[in-house]
Amino acid sequence: MPQTKIEALFDEKPSQYTEEHFRLFQKFKDLLNAGRARAAEPDGSAPSGWRVNGWVKKGILIGFRMGQVVDMSVDRVRQPFFDKATYPVKQLAVGSGIRIVPGGSSIRDGVYLGKGVTCMPPMYINVGAYIGSGTMVDSHALVGSCAQIGTNCHISAASQIGGVLEPVGALPVIVEDDVLVGGNCGVYEGTVVKRRAVLGTGTVLNRSTPVYDLVRGAVYSATDDTPLVIPEEAVVVAGSRAITHGKGKEWGISLYTPVIVKYRDSKTDAKIQLEDLLR
Repeated sequence: MPQTKIEALFDEKPSQYTEEHFRLFQKFKDLLNAGRARAAEPDGSAPSGWRVNGWVKKGILIGFRMGQVVDMSVDRVRQPFFDKATYPVKQLAVGSGIRIVPGGSSIRDGVYLGKGVTCMPPMYINVGAYIGSGTMVDSHALVGSCAQIGTNCHISAASQIGGVLEPVGALPVIVEDDVLVGGNCGVYEGTVVKRRAVLGTGTVLNRSTPVYDLVRGAVYSATDDTPLVIPEEAVVVAGSRAITHGKGKEWGISLYTPVIVKYRDSKTDAKIQLEDLLR
């Protein structure tokens, strides 16, 4: 792992980047592509079950610093593209075991894709993301920088998995194994969705909005030191909570809030079983 060299290069920006610097960055990016360097990884000793690898985020940011904008167009007249030379599209082959359906998707170099990942068009996966084997990223979905997605997940159509690249010490969004993220959902600001959870259509999770658990009688929210954590097998839907004072009460206004209405059971599993037929 080139951790020490990456951190030194991040902390002391040179007047000019040399061939040695570019070779170091390529080695680092190779580790990202192979899933051997991750912006966050499981850690049983951490309250959320995950720890941040800040040096990996530093390495990604170095790529933006050192890269020059170049012409990446396949056809400059019909569809021009201009981006940092350090982050071209990810190179894949049939032997990679990845299914990319035609229709305008894009995956940046520096992304890990496990075997059997399915990409439905159009969707986008940004640098530093980790996508576990068997996961489907559906149409119009976004997986942001450094997001960590587990195995056999379904990121449904138009869902947004937010990117957390800066600050380097901030936990990125985590979606653990066997999670269903329903259509038009948004998961942001370092939220951790534990394994086998289900997010119903239109659910939005972030640091600012508490989650009310009707089953366990608990309220989950982020603090200065910990992210919002959705429990294992929780079924979360978009709900509302009435304002109980002032003009909000007078006008009958309610605010959006996610609500856990149940935990996964055989009926839940039967409803989402169809997705396995699409992989």
